[in-house]
Amino acid sequence: NSLPYRLGVGLVIINGQSKIFTGRRLDNTKAWQMPQGGIDENEIPLEAAYREMFEETGIEKRKVALLKQSKIWYRYDLPKEIQGKFWGGKFRGQSQKWFLFRFNGSDKDINIHTKYQEFSDWMWSKKTDMLKAIVPFKKSLYQSVLKDFDLDSKN
Repeated sequence: NSLPYRLGVGLVIINGQSKIFTGRRLDNTKAWQMPQGGIDENEIPLEAAYREMFEETGIEKRKVALLKQSKIWYRYDLPKEIQGKFWGGKFRGQSQKWFLFRFNGSDKDINIHTKYQEFSDWMWSKKTDMLKAIVPFKKSLYQSVLKDFDLDSKN
């Protein structure tokens, strides 16, 4: 595949019980994922992470603490049968910088019904439950990110 990767960010947002924010995709009610999105032109990855967090979850920057960021960029390829449905068919997948945040607010600070709504529902998931619910083509990436953030052995 000669198509390039879209640059993006991914967010692991954990609460006080080390459960992970997981959203059900609006465009595919069977698919759950952690918040993620593209990096705008002239935007640094951390700025994109805070922007995407607010756009997808309603969580404000002041309600989280940045714990870690990935040392590497993780990549995933979209399955060929759906490549044309995303980003105008211009990308084969995404290359993402991931960030780990601790959520310090309460559930009432979360609002997925935003201007750029991507999720129809959300929950705090144990790691094992989140990995069971995500689309298969992102599973190995998610496992690598959780290991990178030392979350692979928790819950």
